[in-house]
Amino acid sequence: MIGWDMGAALALAEALGVPAVVAAELLPPIEAVMVSKINEQMDSAHGGETG
Repeated sequence: MIGWDMGAALALAEALGVPAVVAAELLPPIEAVMVSKINEQMDSAHGGETG
C-alpha cells in the first residue's frame, strides 16, 4: 500500500479551505478508491500477473 501522512493531507486541505473535520471524514474513502485504481493499473500493466 502507498504510505501517506494524514497530517500533510489535513494541512493541504486546510490550505485549500476545506475544514479539517470534513477532510478527515472524506480522506479514507478517497484513499480506498485511489488504491483500488492503482492496483487495477498495475494489474493491467503486468498482464494481470501477481507477485
